[in-house]
Amino acid sequence: MKAETNWCVITGGPSSGKTTTVNILRERGYVTTIEHARHYIDTQRVTGKTVEEIRANQLVFQRGILDMQIEEERGIDAKALVFLDRALPDALAYYRFLGLEPDADYLSLIRPGVYRSVFVLDLLPLATDYARTEDRAAQIEIHRLLTEVYTELGYRPRAVPPLPPENRVDFILAALNEPIHQAQTAPRPPSAVAP
Repeated sequence: MKAETNWCVITGGPSSGKTTTVNILRERGYVTTIEHARHYIDTQRVTGKTVEEIRANQLVFQRGILDMQIEEERGIDAKALVFLDRALPDALAYYRFLGLEPDADYLSLIRPGVYRSVFVLDLLPLATDYARTEDRAAQIEIHRLLTEVYTELGYRPRAVPPLPPENRVDFILAALNEPIHQAQTAPRPPSAVAP
């Protein structure tokens, strides 16, 4: 089945290196998206809410993230090669993890054949911060559910091993038959002393 878009999903459990991988892809000149959970938390924190207040109602929290993801995916050119830092099906894995029932409107947006490829990054050692609060057991279960959801939708998620970040990007690009090039760097200024 041919995908409806040229979009590639970068996913995996918490602390799998998704955002680092997506940032390197962007540095190399590829179009990427942001991770919406952290962005949602940040937008709520500027209104004076604490992370605990933001996460207190998980249904509202997950729906806020999902609304941002839906809006972004609706605005992306289907023909453009874009690397998504998570995608709509990720929300279904989180709903399952939290024991939440997704609404019918959301479920109608989740369908097979949308994404060109799905890359599931193998887990790295867990690093918590203000936005990432899961423990190791949650990290493993969310990772499992992400793979399960994409597989149920007919995708063949490709595991990305825990390589150094640049090598993970090379692995993904090689799997897509995309040219592997390094980040653009600013030209070096001419030497003040002639050779």
